Amino acid sequence: MEFVAFDKARESRDIESIIKAVQSGQLKDGDAVTVQGAIHRMKEMSGFAFVNVRAPRVVFQCIWQQGESQIENIKDFAVEDCVIIEGNLVFDERSRLGFDIKIKNITKLSGAAEQLPLEISNDRKVDKLQLDTLLNHRAITLRNPKVRAAMRVADGVMHAFRECLRSEDFVEFVPPKIVQAGAEGGAAMFEVDWFGDKVYLNQSPQMYKQIMVGVFNKAYCVAPAFRGEKHSTNRHLCEYESLDLEMGFIESFEDLMELECRIFRHMFALLNEQYAPELEMFLGRGGRLPELETFPKIKFADAKELYANAHSKQVTDPTDLSPDEEKWLGEHFANEHNAPIVFITHYPSKKRPFYTMDDPADPRYTLSFDCLMYGLEVTTGGQRIHDYAMQTEKMQRLGMNIEDFDDYLAMHKYGMPPHGGFALGLERIVQKLLNLDNVRRATAFPRDRERVRP
Repeated sequence: MEFVAFDKARESRDIESIIKAVQSGQLKDGDAVTVQGAIHRMKEMSGFAFVNVRAPRVVFQCIWQQGESQIENIKDFAVEDCVIIEGNLVFDERSRLGFDIKIKNITKLSGAAEQLPLEISNDRKVDKLQLDTLLNHRAITLRNPKVRAAMRVADGVMHAFRECLRSEDFVEFVPPKIVQAGAEGGAAMFEVDWFGDKVYLNQSPQMYKQIMVGVFNKAYCVAPAFRGEKHSTNRHLCEYESLDLEMGFIESFEDLMELECRIFRHMFALLNEQYAPELEMFLGRGGRLPELETFPKIKFADAKELYANAHSKQVTDPTDLSPDEEKWLGEHFANEHNAPIVFITHYPSKKRPFYTMDDPADPRYTLSFDCLMYGLEVTTGGQRIHDYAMQTEKMQRLGMNIEDFDDYLAMHKYGMPPHGGFALGLERIVQKLLNLDNVRRATAFPRDRERVRP
């Protein structure tokens, strides 16, 4: 009988381990090391070559010198070869990491079958690629250090979201992606054949996270949402990652905004601490996200009036904010209060879903909010109706067929605490944090009206 040796010690060949060992003094100039990665760039000269190797987070430099290496001809290796390099540390202040690796031997594990269709080792060239070209060759363009840095920042946003909520006793659950009806009346949904029946891709985990309030009191999920967006703009996707939460026994929808402030404070701090190399690629050397000290809030009607007065106009579209209005409000509060995030509260009832609680002081408006980050809406949230009679009355008033919502109303029928929640759009957050011109650059494999591959 044989058993898996799961506790077998194995020496790490990751460059990150070598960096830490150098910083701690465990490794010194001249010490032998073994490291793995993919050849990112090669610069050859007579009997000499710089070999830049790409690891999951950094690109590090190795030096090959003819006559001092077991490799007689560096031309035997090429860009995108996956290799294991044996060599010695050469401390050098000019090196980005403070050291290079002088190559003693290279073991090639695999290589490209064809020449790459475009160069990915030059950030400036990749930056200048047309967006379609960048996305059509996603299997290789994601390997570019700057492109993949945006994906790592997305990882940091999700990590911070989860970490903050777990510290506040939230429980994560997995909502279904296939549903029988929409969370918001069935608009803009993708139809799917389900063994002959008509079902849909879920546009929101709204019903499920509300149900989980009755189970855990505090619940959250990180899951894709699908919407048949008619717009093909730099801020819209047909599939996006939604960071959703719902919490019970709230005293006011203000509790939700206060929670979101804590999430963003934790997120910005974590990114500055753990993702500084990635942030610097977009924000410049030493670039950091700002310290979040203040979070302005303004009622929707007042925000409309503020914009109109500033532009000597009449208030237009009393039910929603235009992209120009959102952008201006973001700039206004950033300039006046040094605040990159602002909450717009009390949206009109006509604009909010049927489950949103109306403001008792003025039922024309709701106990809801949007959160703008650098002038772009990244969050929608608010207090939900928890009372069965109140919910069914509003649905009847809106002309909805209550029988179509038996599953949704079950939680109300059998008792629910006052509750509310919100959803953050991952890609939009990354887009604004890194100042990207298009939300498609903030996700590995974007889906929109014209793109379903790779």
